[in-house]
Amino acid sequence: MFKFLFDRDTWQEVYQSITKNKLRTVITMVGVWWGILLLIGLLGAARGMENSFNRAFGDFATNSVFIWGQNTSKPFKGFQEGRRVRLKLSDARKIESAVEGIEFVVPRNQSTGFVVNGELSGTFNVAGDLPLLDVVQKKNLIKGRFINQNDIEGKRKVAVISEDIYKQVFEKDVEPIGQLIKINSLNFKVVGVFEVKNFGGPQSDIHIPFDTFQQVYNQGDRIGWMMITGKPEYNIKQIEEDAKLLLKNLNKIHPKDKRALGSYNLGADFKKVTGFLIGMQFLTWFVGIATLIAGVFAIGNILLITVKERTKEIGVRRALGATPFEIKRQIVVEAVTLTLAAGLMGIISGGWILILLDSKYGQGDDATLVNASVSLFIVFIALLILVVLGTLIGLIPAFKATSVKPIEALREE
Repeated sequence: MFKFLFDRDTWQEVYQSITKNKLRTVITMVGVWWGILLLIGLLGAARGMENSFNRAFGDFATNSVFIWGQNTSKPFKGFQEGRRVRLKLSDARKIESAVEGIEFVVPRNQSTGFVVNGELSGTFNVAGDLPLLDVVQKKNLIKGRFINQNDIEGKRKVAVISEDIYKQVFEKDVEPIGQLIKINSLNFKVVGVFEVKNFGGPQSDIHIPFDTFQQVYNQGDRIGWMMITGKPEYNIKQIEEDAKLLLKNLNKIHPKDKRALGSYNLGADFKKVTGFLIGMQFLTWFVGIATLIAGVFAIGNILLITVKERTKEIGVRRALGATPFEIKRQIVVEAVTLTLAAGLMGIISGGWILILLDSKYGQGDDATLVNASVSLFIVFIALLILVVLGTLIGLIPAFKATSVKPIEALREE
Protein backbone atom coordinates (compact mmCIF):
# COMPACT_ATOMS: atom_id res chain seq x y z
CA MET A 1 0.00 0.00 0.00
CA PHE A 2 2.85 2.38 0.82
CA LYS A 3 5.24 1.16 -1.87
CA PHE A 4 4.91 4.50 -3.66
CA LEU A 5 6.74 6.15 -0.74
CA PHE A 6 9.86 4.21 -1.70
CA ASP A 7 9.49 5.02 -5.38
CA ARG A 8 12.20 7.35 -6.64
CA ASP A 9 9.82 8.98 -9.12
CA THR A 10 7.49 10.02 -6.30
CA TRP A 11 10.18 11.99 -4.53
CA GLN A 12 11.62 13.42 -7.73
CA GLU A 13 8.22 14.86 -8.49
CA VAL A 14 7.90 16.22 -4.95
CA TYR A 15 11.35 17.82 -5.25
CA GLN A 16 10.57 19.39 -8.60
CA SER A 17 7.26 20.75 -7.34
CA ILE A 18 8.80 22.24 -4.19
CA THR A 19 11.86 23.76 -5.92
CA LYS A 20 9.88 25.16 -8.85
CA ASN A 21 9.27 28.34 -6.84
CA LYS A 22 11.73 28.27 -3.94
CA LEU A 23 10.85 31.65 -2.44
CA ARG A 24 7.16 30.82 -2.33
CA THR A 25 7.90 27.43 -0.76
CA VAL A 26 10.13 28.93 1.95
CA ILE A 27 7.59 31.65 2.81
CA THR A 28 4.88 28.98 2.99
CA MET A 29 6.91 26.80 5.36
CA VAL A 30 7.68 29.71 7.71
CA GLY A 31 4.13 29.63 9.14
CA VAL A 32 4.40 25.97 10.17
CA TRP A 33 7.97 26.44 11.38
CA TRP A 34 6.93 29.37 13.57
CA GLY A 35 3.90 27.51 14.93
CA ILE A 36 5.84 24.44 16.04
CA LEU A 37 8.66 26.64 17.40
CA LEU A 38 6.13 28.55 19.53
CA LEU A 39 4.55 25.30 20.72
CA ILE A 40 7.87 23.72 21.74
CA GLY A 41 9.31 26.93 23.20
CA LEU A 42 6.26 27.89 25.26
CA LEU A 43 5.60 24.34 26.50
CA GLY A 44 9.24 24.00 27.52
CA ALA A 45 9.16 27.35 29.32
CA ALA A 46 5.94 26.36 31.11
CA ARG A 47 7.54 23.09 32.19
CA GLY A 48 10.60 25.01 33.41
CA MET A 49 8.39 27.30 35.52
CA GLU A 50 6.56 24.28 36.94
CA ASN A 51 9.86 22.56 37.79
CA SER A 52 11.13 25.74 39.46
CA PHE A 53 7.93 26.00 41.47
CA ASN A 54 8.08 22.34 42.52
CA ARG A 55 11.73 22.66 43.51
CA ALA A 56 10.95 25.69 45.67
CA PHE A 57 8.26 23.75 47.52
CA GLY A 58 10.26 20.53 47.56
CA ASP A 59 8.67 17.99 49.89
CA PHE A 60 6.64 20.68 51.64
CA ALA A 61 3.03 19.77 52.50
CA THR A 62 1.30 22.25 50.21
CA ASN A 63 -2.23 21.62 51.51
CA SER A 64 -1.36 23.64 54.62
CA VAL A 65 -2.27 26.76 56.58
CA PHE A 66 -0.32 28.70 59.23
CA ILE A 67 -2.21 30.32 62.13
CA TRP A 68 -0.84 32.62 64.84
CA GLY A 69 -2.17 34.96 67.53
CA GLN A 70 -2.37 38.77 67.13
CA ASN A 71 -4.24 41.53 68.95
CA THR A 72 -8.03 41.57 69.29
CA SER A 73 -10.00 44.34 67.59
CA LYS A 74 -13.27 43.85 69.49
CA PRO A 75 -14.06 43.59 73.23
CA PHE A 76 -15.61 40.27 74.20
CA LYS A 77 -16.72 38.57 77.44
CA GLY A 78 -15.10 41.14 79.72
CA PHE A 79 -11.86 41.38 77.74
CA GLN A 80 -10.88 44.74 76.29
CA GLU A 81 -9.98 45.49 72.69
CA GLY A 82 -6.27 45.15 71.93
CA ARG A 83 -5.69 42.04 74.05
CA ARG A 84 -2.77 39.94 72.87
CA VAL A 85 -3.85 36.44 71.82
CA ARG A 86 -1.36 33.77 72.87
CA LEU A 87 -1.99 30.34 71.42
CA LYS A 88 -1.33 27.30 73.58
CA LEU A 89 -0.19 23.77 72.98
CA SER A 90 -3.56 22.56 74.20
CA ASP A 91 -5.23 24.62 71.43
CA ALA A 92 -3.28 22.68 68.83
CA ARG A 93 -4.29 19.36 70.36
CA LYS A 94 -7.99 20.32 70.44
CA ILE A 95 -7.92 21.46 66.80
CA GLU A 96 -6.29 18.19 65.76
CA SER A 97 -9.08 16.16 67.37
CA ALA A 98 -12.08 18.40 66.61
CA VAL A 99 -11.63 19.77 63.08
CA GLU A 100 -12.57 17.42 60.24
CA GLY A 101 -10.09 16.78 57.45
CA ILE A 102 -6.90 17.55 59.37
CA GLU A 103 -3.91 15.32 58.77
CA PHE A 104 -1.33 16.97 61.05
CA VAL A 105 -1.13 19.90 63.46
CA VAL A 106 2.44 21.01 64.14
CA PRO A 107 2.90 23.55 66.97
CA ARG A 108 6.02 25.69 66.64
CA ASN A 109 7.92 28.32 68.57
CA GLN A 110 10.67 30.67 67.48
CA SER A 111 13.01 33.22 69.02
CA THR A 112 16.46 34.63 68.43
CA GLY A 113 19.65 33.18 69.81
CA PHE A 114 23.23 34.36 70.05
CA VAL A 115 25.39 31.49 68.80
CA VAL A 116 29.05 31.16 69.76
CA ASN A 117 31.62 28.60 68.66
CA GLY A 118 35.09 29.54 69.85
CA GLU A 119 35.87 32.96 68.41
CA LEU A 120 33.10 32.75 65.78
CA SER A 121 29.58 33.95 66.56
CA GLY A 122 26.32 35.32 65.17
CA THR A 123 22.65 35.96 65.95
CA PHE A 124 20.16 33.57 64.34
CA ASN A 125 16.55 32.39 64.47
CA VAL A 126 16.07 29.45 66.83
CA ALA A 127 12.95 27.30 66.52
CA GLY A 128 11.54 24.75 68.91
CA ASP A 129 10.20 21.88 66.82
CA LEU A 130 8.80 18.37 66.90
CA PRO A 131 10.06 15.49 64.72
CA LEU A 132 6.76 15.82 62.81
CA LEU A 133 8.10 19.00 61.17
CA ASP A 134 10.42 16.86 59.06
CA VAL A 135 7.35 15.08 57.67
CA VAL A 136 5.35 18.15 56.61
CA GLN A 137 8.34 20.35 55.78
CA LYS A 138 11.06 17.94 54.72
CA LYS A 139 14.53 19.13 55.59
CA ASN A 140 17.24 18.64 53.02
CA LEU A 141 19.83 17.25 55.39
CA ILE A 142 23.44 17.49 54.28
CA LYS A 143 24.89 15.87 57.38
CA GLY A 144 23.53 14.02 60.38
CA ARG A 145 19.85 13.79 61.33
CA PHE A 146 16.82 15.81 62.38
CA ILE A 147 15.27 15.96 65.86
CA ASN A 148 13.79 12.63 67.02
CA GLN A 149 11.36 11.55 69.72
CA ASN A 150 14.14 10.66 72.18
CA ASP A 151 15.34 14.27 71.97
CA ILE A 152 11.83 15.45 72.85
CA GLU A 153 11.28 13.07 75.75
CA GLY A 154 14.74 13.68 77.22
CA LYS A 155 14.62 17.45 76.61
CA ARG A 156 18.03 17.06 75.08
CA LYS A 157 20.14 20.08 74.20
CA VAL A 158 20.75 19.13 70.58
CA ALA A 159 20.58 21.39 67.50
CA VAL A 160 20.09 21.01 63.78
CA ILE A 161 21.71 23.98 62.07
CA SER A 162 21.51 25.44 58.57
CA GLU A 163 24.38 25.24 56.12
CA ASP A 164 24.83 29.02 56.39
CA ILE A 165 25.38 28.80 60.15
CA TYR A 166 27.83 25.95 59.62
CA LYS A 167 29.86 28.15 57.27
CA GLN A 168 29.68 31.12 59.64
CA VAL A 169 30.50 29.62 63.04
CA PHE A 170 32.71 26.69 62.05
CA GLU A 171 36.17 26.70 60.56
CA LYS A 172 36.44 25.37 57.02
CA ASP A 173 36.49 21.55 56.71
CA VAL A 174 35.64 21.06 60.39
CA GLU A 175 33.18 18.19 60.95
CA PRO A 176 30.22 19.83 62.80
CA ILE A 177 28.35 16.68 63.88
CA GLY A 178 28.96 16.06 67.57
CA GLN A 179 30.49 19.51 68.14
CA LEU A 180 29.19 21.81 70.88
CA ILE A 181 27.96 25.32 70.20
CA LYS A 182 26.63 27.87 72.70
CA ILE A 183 23.11 29.22 72.12
CA ASN A 184 22.41 32.03 74.60
CA SER A 185 25.23 30.70 76.81
CA LEU A 186 23.85 27.11 76.87
CA ASN A 187 25.74 24.25 75.24
CA PHE A 188 23.98 22.40 72.43
CA LYS A 189 25.36 19.44 70.49
CA VAL A 190 25.05 19.69 66.71
CA VAL A 191 23.34 16.58 65.33
CA GLY A 192 22.47 17.73 61.81
CA VAL A 193 23.12 20.27 59.06
CA PHE A 194 20.46 21.16 56.49
CA GLU A 195 20.26 23.17 53.30
CA VAL A 196 17.85 26.12 53.40
CA LYS A 197 15.29 26.08 50.59
CA ASN A 198 13.75 29.12 48.96
CA PHE A 199 10.30 28.44 50.34
CA GLY A 200 8.65 26.56 53.14
CA GLY A 201 6.88 28.87 55.53
CA PRO A 202 8.69 30.74 58.33
CA GLN A 203 12.39 30.03 58.00
CA SER A 204 14.56 28.97 60.92
CA ASP A 205 18.34 28.82 61.13
CA ILE A 206 18.46 26.42 64.07
CA HIS A 207 16.01 23.72 65.17
CA ILE A 208 16.07 22.43 68.74
CA PRO A 209 13.63 20.00 70.44
CA PHE A 210 10.24 21.58 71.16
CA ASP A 211 10.23 20.69 74.85
CA THR A 212 13.79 21.95 75.27
CA PHE A 213 12.80 25.27 73.71
CA GLN A 214 9.79 25.58 76.03
CA GLN A 215 12.05 25.08 79.04
CA VAL A 216 14.98 27.25 77.91
CA TYR A 217 12.81 30.17 76.80
CA ASN A 218 10.30 29.72 79.65
CA GLN A 219 7.34 29.32 77.28
CA GLY A 220 5.24 27.00 79.42
CA ASP A 221 2.21 25.94 77.34
CA ARG A 222 2.49 28.86 74.90
CA ILE A 223 3.31 28.42 71.20
CA GLY A 224 4.19 30.95 68.52
CA TRP A 225 2.09 29.52 65.74
CA MET A 226 0.80 26.25 64.39
CA MET A 227 1.02 24.64 60.99
CA ILE A 228 -2.08 22.67 59.97
CA THR A 229 -2.02 20.27 57.02
CA GLY A 230 -5.21 18.92 55.51
CA LYS A 231 -5.89 15.60 53.89
CA PRO A 232 -5.73 15.83 50.06
CA GLU A 233 -9.48 15.33 49.57
CA TYR A 234 -10.42 18.18 51.96
CA ASN A 235 -10.66 21.90 51.23
CA ILE A 236 -7.87 23.64 53.13
CA LYS A 237 -9.81 26.92 53.09
CA GLN A 238 -12.66 25.28 55.00
CA ILE A 239 -10.19 23.72 57.43
CA GLU A 240 -8.71 27.19 58.06
CA GLU A 241 -12.14 28.68 58.80
CA ASP A 242 -13.10 25.81 61.12
CA ALA A 243 -9.78 25.96 62.99
CA LYS A 244 -9.97 29.73 63.49
CA LEU A 245 -13.56 29.51 64.71
CA LEU A 246 -12.56 26.89 67.29
CA LEU A 247 -9.55 28.98 68.36
CA LYS A 248 -11.82 31.99 68.87
CA ASN A 249 -14.06 29.93 71.15
CA LEU A 250 -11.09 28.58 73.10
CA ASN A 251 -9.49 32.00 73.55
CA LYS A 252 -12.68 34.04 74.13
CA ILE A 253 -12.40 36.07 70.93
CA HIS A 254 -15.38 37.77 69.29
CA PRO A 255 -16.64 35.58 66.38
CA LYS A 256 -16.46 38.56 63.99
CA ASP A 257 -13.00 39.71 65.08
CA LYS A 258 -10.86 39.41 61.94
CA ARG A 259 -7.63 40.75 63.40
CA ALA A 260 -7.23 38.55 66.47
CA LEU A 261 -5.84 35.60 64.51
CA GLY A 262 -3.38 35.87 61.66
CA SER A 263 -3.13 33.18 59.02
CA TYR A 264 -1.50 32.32 55.75
CA ASN A 265 -3.19 29.71 53.59
CA LEU A 266 -0.45 28.08 51.57
CA GLY A 267 -2.86 25.54 50.06
CA ALA A 268 -5.09 28.25 48.55
CA ASP A 269 -2.09 30.07 47.06
CA PHE A 270 -0.66 26.79 45.80
CA LYS A 271 -3.91 26.05 43.96
CA LYS A 272 -3.81 29.50 42.36
CA VAL A 273 -0.29 28.92 41.08
CA THR A 274 -1.02 25.41 39.82
CA GLY A 275 -4.18 26.76 38.16
CA PHE A 276 -2.07 29.43 36.48
CA LEU A 277 0.41 26.81 35.24
CA ILE A 278 -2.40 24.63 33.86
CA GLY A 279 -3.95 27.68 32.19
CA MET A 280 -0.58 28.61 30.72
CA GLN A 281 -0.14 25.14 29.25
CA PHE A 282 -3.66 25.25 27.77
CA LEU A 283 -2.98 28.68 26.27
CA THR A 284 0.32 27.42 24.87
CA TRP A 285 -1.38 24.49 23.14
CA PHE A 286 -4.13 26.78 21.84
CA VAL A 287 -1.72 29.42 20.45
CA GLY A 288 0.68 26.81 19.05
CA ILE A 289 -1.97 24.71 17.31
CA ALA A 290 -3.80 27.82 16.02
CA THR A 291 -0.52 29.05 14.51
CA LEU A 292 0.12 25.59 13.07
CA ILE A 293 -3.32 25.50 11.47
CA ALA A 294 -2.74 28.94 9.97
CA GLY A 295 0.61 27.79 8.59
CA VAL A 296 -0.84 24.57 7.18
CA PHE A 297 -3.68 26.50 5.52
CA ALA A 298 -1.01 28.65 3.86
CA ILE A 299 0.53 25.46 2.49
CA GLY A 300 -2.88 24.41 1.18
CA ASN A 301 -3.31 27.75 -0.58
CA ILE A 302 0.11 27.51 -2.19
CA LEU A 303 -0.64 23.98 -3.36
CA LEU A 304 -3.88 25.22 -4.91
CA ILE A 305 -1.86 27.76 -6.86
CA THR A 306 0.65 25.06 -7.80
CA VAL A 307 -2.15 22.77 -8.97
CA LYS A 308 -3.52 25.61 -11.12
CA GLU A 309 -0.08 26.09 -12.68
CA ARG A 310 0.26 22.33 -13.27
CA THR A 311 -3.20 21.86 -14.82
CA LYS A 312 -1.80 20.93 -18.22
CA GLU A 313 0.79 18.57 -16.66
CA ILE A 314 -1.93 16.84 -14.68
CA GLY A 315 -4.06 16.57 -17.84
CA VAL A 316 -1.17 14.84 -19.65
CA ARG A 317 -0.73 12.39 -16.76
CA ARG A 318 -4.44 11.65 -16.77
CA ALA A 319 -4.37 11.09 -20.51
CA LEU A 320 -1.44 8.70 -20.12
CA GLY A 321 -3.38 6.58 -17.63
CA ALA A 322 -2.75 8.10 -14.21
CA THR A 323 -5.76 7.47 -11.98
CA PRO A 324 -7.42 10.21 -9.89
CA PHE A 325 -6.24 8.39 -6.76
CA GLU A 326 -2.59 8.58 -7.88
CA ILE A 327 -2.92 12.30 -8.59
CA LYS A 328 -4.51 12.93 -5.18
CA ARG A 329 -1.90 10.81 -3.47
CA GLN A 330 0.93 12.80 -5.01
CA ILE A 331 -0.54 16.15 -3.95
CA VAL A 332 -1.12 14.88 -0.40
CA VAL A 333 2.47 13.60 -0.20
CA GLU A 334 3.70 17.05 -1.22
CA ALA A 335 1.56 18.70 1.48
CA VAL A 336 2.73 16.29 4.21
CA THR A 337 6.36 16.65 3.12
CA LEU A 338 6.20 20.43 3.36
CA THR A 339 4.51 20.39 6.80
CA LEU A 340 6.86 17.74 8.19
CA ALA A 341 9.98 19.48 6.87
CA ALA A 342 8.87 22.80 8.37
CA GLY A 343 7.80 21.06 11.58
CA LEU A 344 11.13 19.28 12.06
CA MET A 345 12.98 22.56 11.57
CA GLY A 346 10.63 24.13 14.11
CA ILE A 347 11.29 21.35 16.62
CA ILE A 348 15.05 21.71 16.20
CA SER A 349 14.82 25.51 16.51
CA GLY A 350 12.58 25.18 19.58
CA GLY A 351 15.08 22.78 21.13
CA TRP A 352 17.92 25.27 20.64
CA ILE A 353 15.81 28.03 22.19
CA LEU A 354 15.15 25.85 25.26
CA ILE A 355 18.88 25.17 25.54
CA LEU A 356 19.56 28.91 25.48
CA LEU A 357 16.81 29.56 28.06
CA ASP A 358 18.25 26.87 30.31
CA SER A 359 21.76 28.31 30.06
CA LYS A 360 20.55 31.84 30.89
CA TYR A 361 17.66 31.30 33.32
CA GLY A 362 17.99 27.70 34.47
CA GLN A 363 21.23 27.75 36.42
CA GLY A 364 21.70 28.20 40.17
CA ASP A 365 19.46 27.84 43.21
CA ASP A 366 17.32 30.84 42.23
CA ALA A 367 16.72 29.67 38.66
CA THR A 368 13.50 30.94 37.10
CA LEU A 369 13.23 28.04 34.67
CA VAL A 370 14.46 24.65 35.86
CA ASN A 371 15.10 22.08 33.11
CA ALA A 372 12.93 23.86 30.53
CA SER A 373 12.18 20.98 28.17
CA VAL A 374 9.48 18.98 26.43
CA SER A 375 9.06 15.22 26.50
CA LEU A 376 9.47 12.96 23.47
CA PHE A 377 5.76 12.21 23.77
CA ILE A 378 4.95 15.91 23.18
CA VAL A 379 7.28 15.96 20.17
CA PHE A 380 5.56 12.84 18.81
CA ILE A 381 2.11 14.40 19.31
CA ALA A 382 3.26 17.58 17.53
CA LEU A 383 4.53 15.57 14.57
CA LEU A 384 1.31 13.53 14.49
CA ILE A 385 -0.73 16.74 14.42
CA LEU A 386 1.40 17.97 11.52
CA VAL A 387 0.86 14.75 9.54
CA VAL A 388 -2.90 14.85 10.14
CA LEU A 389 -3.19 18.54 9.26
CA GLY A 390 -0.92 18.14 6.26
CA THR A 391 -3.00 15.22 4.98
CA LEU A 392 -6.31 17.03 5.48
CA ILE A 393 -5.14 20.28 3.91
CA GLY A 394 -3.56 18.37 1.04
CA LEU A 395 -6.93 16.84 0.13
CA ILE A 396 -8.29 20.25 -0.92
CA PRO A 397 -5.85 20.83 -3.81
CA ALA A 398 -5.86 17.07 -4.49
CA PHE A 399 -9.62 17.07 -5.23
CA LYS A 400 -9.16 20.29 -7.20
CA ALA A 401 -6.50 18.60 -9.33
CA THR A 402 -8.76 15.66 -10.20
CA SER A 403 -11.89 17.72 -10.78
CA VAL A 404 -10.66 18.93 -14.17
CA LYS A 405 -11.23 16.55 -17.08
CA PRO A 406 -8.07 15.52 -19.02
CA ILE A 407 -9.29 16.99 -22.33
CA GLU A 408 -10.13 20.35 -20.77
CA ALA A 409 -6.80 20.43 -18.98
CA LEU A 410 -4.92 19.80 -22.23
CA ARG A 411 -6.80 22.65 -23.93
CA GLU A 412 -5.71 25.24 -21.32
CA GLU A 413 -2.83 27.49 -22.35
